[in-house]
Amino acid sequence: MKIILKEDIIGLGYKNDVVEVKPGYGRNYLIPKKKGVIASPSALKQLEEDKRQQAHKIEAQKAAAQKRANQLDGIVIEVAAKVSSNGVLYGSVNKNTVVEELAKKGIEVDRRIITMRDIKAVGEYEATVHFYKDVEVKLPIKVVAENPEEMAPAEAAPEDPAEEAAPAESVEEDFDAPEEEEEPSAE
Repeated sequence: MKIILKEDIIGLGYKNDVVEVKPGYGRNYLIPKKKGVIASPSALKQLEEDKRQQAHKIEAQKAAAQKRANQLDGIVIEVAAKVSSNGVLYGSVNKNTVVEELAKKGIEVDRRIITMRDIKAVGEYEATVHFYKDVEVKLPIKVVAENPEEMAPAEAAPEDPAEEAAPAESVEEDFDAPEEEEEPSAE
């Protein structure tokens, strides 16, 4: 089924695009929600006429989108999050977190135009911001530990074998002592 989109739908297409969708998706979602219309010959003629009349308006929208995209050039989002000793976040970094960090830098972006997977570990990632049809920006995201002191002991312990051996012996002695006490009480 061919549909003319009436608004941008990430993953499907942009406003005024003619896309092929499954009949159920078109009939049960796109058309009732006014997100698209059936691409009949008369609707296609109307679309071409609208595009012709609005060509200058479309160029202005594209230029505005490019200007907004240029604001994001060179920006790296750095998110400090609480992290467990093995580098896994206690929550996740998602679109809302990215929007909040951009707002702190004075850049307003709608969360719906950002595509990314939820981040659940420390590291460097990338989100894509879709401003217009051909105007997309790859936004680097760096997730760092808010509490690096918790990660430091876990990383330092394997490096120094002398410190590892002493606690291991004392732990074994502690386990041996209760076993000896329990044996007489069991008789």
